[in-house]
Amino acid sequence: MKYFIKRKIWQIKNVLRWLPIIWKQYDFDYSYSVEVFKFQLQKQAEFLESEKAMTLCAKDRAKRIRTVIKLMDKVYNDEYSIDYVEILKEMYGKDVLNISFIETDSTTFNDFTNSTEKLYTMKYEYENWDNAEEISQIHDELVHMSKEKQKRAHRILWSMIEKDIQTWWD
Repeated sequence: MKYFIKRKIWQIKNVLRWLPIIWKQYDFDYSYSVEVFKFQLQKQAEFLESEKAMTLCAKDRAKRIRTVIKLMDKVYNDEYSIDYVEILKEMYGKDVLNISFIETDSTTFNDFTNSTEKLYTMKYEYENWDNAEEISQIHDELVHMSKEKQKRAHRILWSMIEKDIQTWWD
């Protein structure tokens, strides 16, 4: 009977802990599924780091899970895909990627407001500089490199999960 009561208290605490995650969860975007998975991994790492863990390598497993969580944060916050921004700022100054919106002659019909609206085009400040062609070429190359780095990090993340997930138990 004592175990039954302890188990019910744990279950209630567990539901309360999940409530904020479930509250913010939607079914239309994979990123919410990733958040749910990450939350579960965080809980699992906490358990493996606790005194309740029984296996000798529980703390090592928790460390590996924490590494995966850190990489998951970097990948799903697009940290690698925006690496190019800092590089360009170092090379050409902090204003290199300032953007202005220039009104075009085109318009579009907005169904929500039932009106016609002007269209704008985006223009980088560096496009007016003397070395604009050079910057544009480097910008494109750096964007490509950052996207490739982002893809590689994504593949590494899921390779790590695939390799280790079946060892994450106590």
